Amino acid sequence: MSPSTLRVLPLGGLGEIGKNMTVVEYEDRIVVVDTGLRFPTADMMGIDLVLPDFSYLRERADDIEAIVITHGHEDHIGALPFVLRELGQDIPVFGSRLTMAMARSKLDEHKLREVELEDVEAGVRIEAGPFDIELVHMTHSIPDSRAVALTTDLGTMLVTGDYKFDQTPVDGRPADISRLAELGKDGLLLLCGDSTNVDRPGWAPSESGVGPRLEEVFSRCEGRIVVTSFASNIHRVQQVIGAAAAVGRKVALIGRSMRKNVNIGRSLGHIVAPEGLIINAREIEDFPDHKLVICSTGSQGEPLSALRRMAHRDHPQVELHSGDTVVFSATPIPGNERAVNETVDRLFQIGCDVITTRDAPIHASGHGYAEEVKLMLNLVRPQYVMPFHGDYKRIRMHGQLAEAVGIEAQRVFRGVNGLPLEIDKRGARFGDKEQSGMVFVDGVDIGDVADVALRDRRMLSADGIFVVVATISEQDGSSVAEPEVIFRGVPFRDQADELLDEIRGTVEASLERAAEEEIREIDLLQELLHDDLAQFVYERLKRRPMVLPVVVEV
Repeated sequence: MSPSTLRVLPLGGLGEIGKNMTVVEYEDRIVVVDTGLRFPTADMMGIDLVLPDFSYLRERADDIEAIVITHGHEDHIGALPFVLRELGQDIPVFGSRLTMAMARSKLDEHKLREVELEDVEAGVRIEAGPFDIELVHMTHSIPDSRAVALTTDLGTMLVTGDYKFDQTPVDGRPADISRLAELGKDGLLLLCGDSTNVDRPGWAPSESGVGPRLEEVFSRCEGRIVVTSFASNIHRVQQVIGAAAAVGRKVALIGRSMRKNVNIGRSLGHIVAPEGLIINAREIEDFPDHKLVICSTGSQGEPLSALRRMAHRDHPQVELHSGDTVVFSATPIPGNERAVNETVDRLFQIGCDVITTRDAPIHASGHGYAEEVKLMLNLVRPQYVMPFHGDYKRIRMHGQLAEAVGIEAQRVFRGVNGLPLEIDKRGARFGDKEQSGMVFVDGVDIGDVADVALRDRRMLSADGIFVVVATISEQDGSSVAEPEVIFRGVPFRDQADELLDEIRGTVEASLERAAEEEIREIDLLQELLHDDLAQFVYERLKRRPMVLPVVVEV
């Protein structure tokens, strides 16, 4: 690849919703746009977070000029501490004021205090090696969202980040359409655009329309109101505060991330509340139910979130009861529907009223619908299009919208994670695939996607475990005590109890065969026992529990 080739390598965010991360290379120098994560699916037993596999950057850490973050949502900023811990704290990080405040809070939690975080105003240019970087103001469901324009000698590419064209945003600052049009007039080389809502026709409703709807809902409620939304949706929290003030209620913030983000939002002027309106969680019992709104995390049914704990009567400060109304001011992220439905059902069991987006227009997506995607394409008129931020269906539909507004099909590149797009003066093409995928965070440790621990957890969750302890003679390898059999989580336990004698008999037979064949090595004995027992258990139970043989010599 020639040094004058612009190389765009997505490490996350294509073919999936979440863990957005893009490597942009020119003249052997690198700018990384976003370092996101996503949350584990139900089959990822015990996994806390899922990161993009950024091993490609480990060998290239010295070539990285900057990391640029488009906005403060976890799927764009959440992996930043893990990336910097692996690649080094000397890489400068750029973003808007709110985004960098959220990054600093996140890095402080990980004790990464040496990182250079730089607030960059929209329109200000940053020089980073061969790159000229500009942030363009956009509207989304969090303030201070930015698109990233990266200019090289070859031309300018634009990574939109997440966006919608909200003409009446809560903070009164619509997207900088004029700057986008200027980029288009000057000639945009490549557009990497958000695909999240390309499958929804029309225009996304304005965020500012949610506030009056919340006030209507609040005015009809007689007991306590619990509103759950994304903690990072600072505009939504502001509207909850406004609606609560309008109906004469106090607001309590529940959930660590909710309190943290609201504090950051208040310090930067994004959240304004009348004096005394926001109360401490400890004061909840001091106010009658009809005077309270509780703003909580847990809109996605996350296992340890505040609302989930309330639904399971496990929250130390809020005990829900009949007469409470729980308002879901968010829609489930694809994959979270089951967890959300379980939480809703538990709330009904307690006796709560539950209001979701099906019942009232109390949520507005932060991602533009199909007409807004077309508007973006027409504003910037890119030479090439590479749809980002979506599963394969949405990436394909984004490409179809690009063709519908007149961009030739051969100039639309529907990529996948790890497949770089290479552009030079001769044109654009996909390059050779690089390593990409998922990296798991379990507790504080980072593990490989192929980690056998995850496979073992799935096996344990499905079919349980057999532990067999066999005691043999050191002299001749014969069994000197009755084998001990322990099992946990094995289906058909009663049937398994009846099989104990047969299991012990299988162990004895295996040990006799090993003694006859003069197999003495512990590892070989345990392997033999494992194979014989696994075959026997499958034949009798039609299950494949984990079999752990332990051989003790005396």
